Amino acid sequence: MLNAKITGIASYLPDDVLDNEMLSQMVDTNDEWITTRVGVKERRILKKPVGSSWMGIQAVNKLLEETGTDRNDIDLLICPTSNPDYRFPSTASVIAHGVGIEKKCYAYDIQAACAGFLVGLYEATAYIRAGIYKKVIVVSAEKMSSMVDYNDRATCPLFGDAAACMLLEPTEENIGIMDGIFHVDGSGLEHLVYKAGGSALRTSHETVDANFHCVYQEGRAVYRHAVIDMLTSSRDIMKRNNLTNENIQWFVPHQANLRIIEAVGARLGIDEKKVMVNIEHRGNTSAASIPLCLDENKHRIKKGDKLVLTAFGAGFTWGALYLIWSL
Repeated sequence: MLNAKITGIASYLPDDVLDNEMLSQMVDTNDEWITTRVGVKERRILKKPVGSSWMGIQAVNKLLEETGTDRNDIDLLICPTSNPDYRFPSTASVIAHGVGIEKKCYAYDIQAACAGFLVGLYEATAYIRAGIYKKVIVVSAEKMSSMVDYNDRATCPLFGDAAACMLLEPTEENIGIMDGIFHVDGSGLEHLVYKAGGSALRTSHETVDANFHCVYQEGRAVYRHAVIDMLTSSRDIMKRNNLTNENIQWFVPHQANLRIIEAVGARLGIDEKKVMVNIEHRGNTSAASIPLCLDENKHRIKKGDKLVLTAFGAGFTWGALYLIWSL
């Protein structure tokens, strides 16, 4: 039986750093307030006048170079993002063109908010298991600074910009993406939403004046749902695959808020040394956060290690993925 294994991973971070001291000059906040509540010290910001696709192109080029993959061999590129360059065309098509892989490669976007990369990995796995495609890239590119209100002290300390990607290929080994569980609850819309600019509320002078073109989040409601939903989906996938706190090597949660990560890890009873974290210097990079965290810690992961990944985002949409590391 065919399965999908990860054969490469890469990421891109902008050069410009926005630390808490700099942020305190922009909005009424300070390092202690931010660190205590969300655990972020600094984040990277893409100051170039370009879209998310630019970071995605850098990450994919790096992936192809490091894996020695022929660009003409890529069958599909999936881009989970909440920060597309345009309403249309897709950011995936822009990345594919920028990388020069569109001759035989199809490309499309996914909107699953912060859970998008896990959804993309599971979709890529389905294509490979079905024998439809052999080489699939999943790349999340998130210019979160494009939707942040830097006058809102509750949300602006959270987010950073980044892109990260993986290459998936078929294998007959018992390795790679093993299982996934995903859920959605549309009643969460009111708690976490980008209010205007879509067909429900088109852009107007009124929406701009009302500041509806920035991320809106009700922190307490999101925190509560994120902890419960990442916890239950992680428990479910562990139970379904006979995984325990002892026989998994790594737990990799979406890097949304250090307090959420700590709460989920503690309730699962997972040794904090097994919980992979990079939020202190990266912030919340939405769908790019899990692959970015994995790429930055790949030197610590061994082939055959069992990992549980979990994410929660707007929608609400959330889930968990079980994989066996193949690099």
